[in-house]
Amino acid sequence: MYKAVWARLRALVCGTRAARRDAGMVTSEYAMGIVAAVAFAVVLYKVVTSGQVDAELQAIVKRALDARM
Repeated sequence: MYKAVWARLRALVCGTRAARRDAGMVTSEYAMGIVAAVAFAVVLYKVVTSGQVDAELQAIVKRALDARM
């Protein structure tokens, strides 16, 4: 029984060490993540600054400011 528990514990510890070696992103993955985030930000900026969305946002703010409490 002692050997079985020891073997299981050793397998868990070795598995954790192996997982830690491959944790995180490498530089190329960081670069791709940054490029994707910037592309998403540009698309979002274009959508928010478009005429229709701008008018809707202004209408929402105007209604909120004119509301009675």
